[in-house]
Amino acid sequence: MILEAIYHRPKLNWSYAYNRTTMHLRLRSKRGDLDAVIAITGDKYAWDRTITHIPMRIFARDEMFDYWEAETSPPYRRLRYAFQLIQGEVSVWMTERGFEQALPDHPLEMFDFPFMNPVDIFEPPAWVKNAVFYQIFPERFANGDPSLTPANAESWGGTPTPTNFFGGDLQGVMDHLDHLHKLGITAIYFCPLFEATTNHKYNTADYLKVDPQFGTNEQLRMLVDACHARGIRVVLDAVFNHSGREFPPFVDVMKNGANSPYADWFYIKDWPPRVEDGIPTYETFAFEPLMPKLNTEHPDVKAYLLEVARYWIEEMDIDGWRLDVANEVDHQFWREFRQTVKAIKPDAYLLGEIWHDSLMWLQGDQFDAVMNYPFTNSVLDYAVHGKLDGLGFANEIGKLLAAYSQPVTEAAFNLLGSHDTPRLLTLCDGDIRKMKLAVTLLFSYPGAPCVYYGDEVGLDGGYDPGCRKCMEWDVGKQNRELLEFFIHTIEVRKKHPALRSAGLKIMYAEAGDPCLAMERVDSETGERMVLVINASDEPRTLELGWGDHNVWRDLYTAASVEARQNKLTLELGAYGFSLLQCEAKQPAEA
Repeated sequence: MILEAIYHRPKLNWSYAYNRTTMHLRLRSKRGDLDAVIAITGDKYAWDRTITHIPMRIFARDEMFDYWEAETSPPYRRLRYAFQLIQGEVSVWMTERGFEQALPDHPLEMFDFPFMNPVDIFEPPAWVKNAVFYQIFPERFANGDPSLTPANAESWGGTPTPTNFFGGDLQGVMDHLDHLHKLGITAIYFCPLFEATTNHKYNTADYLKVDPQFGTNEQLRMLVDACHARGIRVVLDAVFNHSGREFPPFVDVMKNGANSPYADWFYIKDWPPRVEDGIPTYETFAFEPLMPKLNTEHPDVKAYLLEVARYWIEEMDIDGWRLDVANEVDHQFWREFRQTVKAIKPDAYLLGEIWHDSLMWLQGDQFDAVMNYPFTNSVLDYAVHGKLDGLGFANEIGKLLAAYSQPVTEAAFNLLGSHDTPRLLTLCDGDIRKMKLAVTLLFSYPGAPCVYYGDEVGLDGGYDPGCRKCMEWDVGKQNRELLEFFIHTIEVRKKHPALRSAGLKIMYAEAGDPCLAMERVDSETGERMVLVINASDEPRTLELGWGDHNVWRDLYTAASVEARQNKLTLELGAYGFSLLQCEAKQPAEA
């Protein structure tokens, strides 16, 4: 028994309240080292009357560890607990004090979860678990009102550059809501809509005004209402880490220097604010002089930005915020931001732009989710780049599932590309088979999937600015086969709760083999589905040991497959997949 590989601590993602009555306990051990783990739980004030032994299950694995989990409902919302670790005939007990040869007589030595205080429970908006997002870069989606088009705008569909304009606006979005509705979208994430000088609008000049190139505040309210009428929620992008150079307080600082009443709104390292050898003498985003960093600890800055958060929720009825460069803003600001927003709209979705490990922002006091780029990278490395075999991908997924609590996984914002990354089709070198494979993984994973505008009709492009092409509205130039695939895939996800649940189990993953089988189960309905994938350029016949005699139906080909003699045999084409739904149980064969 490798004791030094075993890990647990109370709180964080290791022991947490899943809801107001249920707790999850987790423990890590070396992969394949333990035969069983039992959680011994009870109330600290009534231990003898409440002691319970709960077998734990392996809910995730990676290349090094097994991750065990048990669910319990403490009768008095308090929990003391220990773990019995079993390897063959050997048992060791793990308590807060360490490893022991017998279970202590007194629960004082055990781990303690003092109380399931409702205010501490992470409860992301319930609607997000079932949402399908669509990201819109407003300047490039559709030109619906030519009167708003900048004088220097280029013809729609031209080559994007870091500085050019094409005239996308709010009316253009309004004109194409039917496209989003047909696609199956239930939530829109807009890149910034506020007044700014650039085409991307991440250098805000006025946080309380829609950019005149896009329309007016009144038009945005009309658009939000139109979206809500179609069952589509609206999330706006906010840049609170930094403003733009045209932001009036920064204009005043540049004009009046240290005498400006806004001098402390920013981080000025040396007066007057200037750029020397390419480095500003004031803090910015990524050394960009156009984007001075805001001092979110300053009470006046904080009051201003929290008013911005309130205004768009309360006056425009938006449904949440995507928060740019969220990890460079202090935690205390985000705590107050959450309190401000949730007091107005408790089910507003707060999404942080963080590309790496985000545990400290996902404890229920700051964000509901972050942009799940680790998931993005794992899918691309497996289905698109071929850097991971089936086992490598399974290990990556195991790490992700273990890294966060289940509520975080259920509300995650999952994507395959954005305005900051190359287009999915370009990464696939134009191979639609690879793209379909990646999209199927996206829509078969717990959390909220997001489609980057245009991916559904075959837009391509490299890094910014290539990934910010104009949306293609000419039906003759759209990839209609791909569009129909997106429509069907979204419909399948919305129809089947197993694809939206957190019940995920790797059924087949071997080193050196590009194939993968992943089971998805919904505990409430009992629905059971399996995604089987061949991420290679050669056809494969895959035989899976199943242990049952079910009949399965492929939700893409409608073909039925029966498990015989406890085996399921599948023929998979190059970069092919089968999404199987369990239809019926057959009598056991003689």
